[in-house]
Amino acid sequence: MKPKLYLCIRFDSLQRFAMHQNQKTEEFYIRLREQLTNNTLWPSQYLYKFIVPSEDEKVKQIKQAFENHDADFETKSSSNGNYISVSVKVKMKNPDAVIEKYLEVSYIEGIISL
Repeated sequence: MKPKLYLCIRFDSLQRFAMHQNQKTEEFYIRLREQLTNNTLWPSQYLYKFIVPSEDEKVKQIKQAFENHDADFETKSSSNGNYISVSVKVKMKNPDAVIEKYLEVSYIEGIISL
């Protein structure tokens, strides 16, 4: 019985952590939308910056997310070669479109959005 209780408590802790992270993420995007709305005239050029593990597939997935846009890509490997930074300059129609792209690429394992 004790292992089941332990797993139940651990699962509950993980659920609370996930809910907290989701709330923090939602709050971040709300603030970002406000900043983009108040500080930019739309449509506008937007510069995305991502860091991914040094795997060609990760860069390919980012490029696929922007394949229907006229996007300019710049990549650079880290000094130790473990990571690749990907900059994407693209014209976006509004703050919601910017956020949609962030959410679209968030499924890529190991991605860091800057």
